[in-house]
Amino acid sequence: MDALVSELARLLRANGVRVSPAEVADAVAAGALVGVEDRGAFKAALRATLVKRAADVPVFEALFDLLFSGMGRLVAGAERGLLAELEEQGLLEPDDLEMVAWTLGELASAMSPLALAALQGDPALLARLLRAAAQQLDFAALASAGATGFQGRRLLAAAGGAALPADAAALEQALRARGLDAAKLQLVSERVAGVLRRVEDAARRWAELEAGARSVRRAEQGRGGLAPISRDEIARTERAVKRLAERLKSRLVRRDRSRRRGVLAVRRTLRRNLGLGGFPAQVVFRRRRPQRPDVVVLCDVSESVRHVTRLMLLFLYTMQSLFSRVRTFVFVADLAEVTAQLRAEREPARAADLAVAARAVSLAANSNYGRALRTFHRDALPAVTRRTTVLVIGDGRNNYNPPEAWVLEELRRRARRVLWMCPEPRHLWGTGDSELPLYAAHCDRVAPVTTLAELEGIADALVPGR
Repeated sequence: MDALVSELARLLRANGVRVSPAEVADAVAAGALVGVEDRGAFKAALRATLVKRAADVPVFEALFDLLFSGMGRLVAGAERGLLAELEEQGLLEPDDLEMVAWTLGELASAMSPLALAALQGDPALLARLLRAAAQQLDFAALASAGATGFQGRRLLAAAGGAALPADAAALEQALRARGLDAAKLQLVSERVAGVLRRVEDAARRWAELEAGARSVRRAEQGRGGLAPISRDEIARTERAVKRLAERLKSRLVRRDRSRRRGVLAVRRTLRRNLGLGGFPAQVVFRRRRPQRPDVVVLCDVSESVRHVTRLMLLFLYTMQSLFSRVRTFVFVADLAEVTAQLRAEREPARAADLAVAARAVSLAANSNYGRALRTFHRDALPAVTRRTTVLVIGDGRNNYNPPEAWVLEELRRRARRVLWMCPEPRHLWGTGDSELPLYAAHCDRVAPVTTLAELEGIADALVPGR
């Protein structure tokens, strides 16, 4: 288990996740404490000790599944060594099997560890050798299946694969010298070749795992993650968020136009068509007035969620023509309204930047949702009416302060709906200092918003007419 945890830490680092030696030691201790029998508990223990940022959780999840689900596949069949192969297939008499076993034992000290692991059927040793070899190689350039095959051969060579033909030849020569007849020697030689091919296959699969593991970060971002790590990725994600918002806005405007026709006005239809003998040649509908809701946003701008918060605000501000009014409050511990500063800003991206800059509150403070909610209740409660959608954006991590969930309950009684967009995946809710399960009980909907698809999903609850 220690080796697997160390391997996981190595792959996390290769994907840009910071993992210290002390955290690896903590992960090993936590894993030993909960055991590997309960996979979920074991995974949670490693996640709690190795991952510090919500943005890194998808990378951890993918690597854990890749590593711990794939290890058995990597060395599949390696437990079936040469003797097991010969015995299972009944190819040799017991005396001949004993000769092969004795000869293999005699040559063991002169054989390469890789050949010994394969011929004796030791998958644990084979995995250790391939893991050690992988740490010597640079897999960063892997980008195609062809490259993976090339790196598989490199990995096999680094693990001592060059000695395999010589070790196989030495075994065959020793058996011939002991009098094993040519037909039986041919059978043994074929089985040795098959066992060694499994080593080559294991090296290729290991190289594929390395290639996949080092592209996990890119794959997660390709699925539309909202927590990119470079400036280019930030710019690409911002453009994707704006495109999504504009597309949804156009679609929803068309939908509202079709619905605005209203219901059939029976009396007005009859009056208009009296000259036609009452035949309703012209149908009249009662036109609906569009009910655009007010939106009040309570936005966590603390360091841990600021980037994702900015993207959510960019999405909201791009769609704000669908709302009657948007009032924005930002907080870390203190809470302040920034609506006036944002009102004159026509560019949604600039408005989002101004909001998360949050000059009205101290960004150096520790998050305190309870204090922010209490302040909103004291200073801004009249802003919430039956036409108001209250939207909270944040991870709900309260640093063990009083949660003051009663404020959300009061807002829910007064508002049209209370929604919460959380930049953390659902399995982290309620862990550590997270009060999100408590807050969720007082919301109409709480949604994880870590990808563009999830951001699109909550739009239904935000837009008018829903």
